[in-house]
Amino acid sequence: MHYTDKLESNRLTTRFLTMEDIPVWAEFFRNPDTNALHKPTELTAEEQSEQWMQFALKRYAENRLGLQALILKDTGAFIGQCGLLAQVANGKPVTEIGYHLLRPYWGRGYAVEAAALFRDYGFTNNFDDSLVSLILPENNRSQQVALRNGMKLHDPDAEFRGEHYQMYRIVREEWEQLKA
Repeated sequence: MHYTDKLESNRLTTRFLTMEDIPVWAEFFRNPDTNALHKPTELTAEEQSEQWMQFALKRYAENRLGLQALILKDTGAFIGQCGLLAQVANGKPVTEIGYHLLRPYWGRGYAVEAAALFRDYGFTNNFDDSLVSLILPENNRSQQVALRNGMKLHDPDAEFRGEHYQMYRIVREEWEQLKA
């Protein structure tokens, strides 16, 4: 399967991340609201952002999909990231819809719009027969995005990267019913 960018929804377009995105994404790590669910580190926000971008570019190069920049169509503003991610949870490969927004763009429906865009893209292009979102139990906002994206809590205690996450899932048949 070929993973593409330049996807479009009503208000958003996507593009692959680049190292030029480091300064704007450093704001994600500077904001205590968006950074609250990340492990404390001695790295600066810029260093964290650089590591993030290097990891994203490595994913692209290894055909493990990856997050993409979310750009507002009307202003061109970089507001966050969303995408499909090849992951391993509970010891099994899964395709995740991941999403992160910069704090000024919370509460406007962008995360739901972006997640639905990648949900539809994932199923339409046969990336998998089910899509998941792996969410920390304390991340209520992301849980609401998953539910609004048609997902259901599939595993309240999934193992992911040595930690316990909640796994939300939607299968192809549920998606087809949503689209009907």
